[in-house]
Amino acid sequence: ADLGTEEGIESAVDQTVANLGPIDILVLNGPGPKPGAAATLSSADMAAAFDLLVKPHHALVSRVLPGMRERRWGRILAIGSSGVTAPLPNLAVSNTGRAALAGYLKTLAAEVALDDVTVNLLLPGRIATDRVAQLDQAAAKRRGTTLEDIQLESRKTIPARRYGEPAEFGAAAAFLCSAPASYITGVALRCDGGLIRSL
Repeated sequence: ADLGTEEGIESAVDQTVANLGPIDILVLNGPGPKPGAAATLSSADMAAAFDLLVKPHHALVSRVLPGMRERRWGRILAIGSSGVTAPLPNLAVSNTGRAALAGYLKTLAAEVALDDVTVNLLLPGRIATDRVAQLDQAAAKRRGTTLEDIQLESRKTIPARRYGEPAEFGAAAAFLCSAPASYITGVALRCDGGLIRSL
């Protein structure tokens, strides 16, 4: 489905409900915008931050939230970035859009808590995904070094001294979407091996 359009979102939700029934768990995961410095952002880049990382998620939530509230059970989980807590260098568009989404979802969490709908964010650090590999490759090219050197340097900044595995991240997401997590809402949980040093 093309979640960049209202029609695509409507079709995706309608087909899901028709084939699987009511949506009780909604996981929001947007694309990684292009890298770039804050000083070089154009007005189009700022609009893209909103269009890519806020608008489609808001539209999805708006479509499924009424049913969750009516059934008095729901889980909304957004996959964010550690840049929500500590903005990441050279990812200005991502930092901007993901922070805006976090503000919206934190506000929403308080509004729907009485309906037994939880709203949380899960913030990855350096997880061994294709996106992280692309960012590492871009950093290597930009700095005139090798991918291996970039990865070694990156691992040194992580107390766990390694990139996280997708399955580890998935386990954290599964818990936040589960019934035992019913008293956890409005949080931004980092899954980052200790990368971000703030509390």
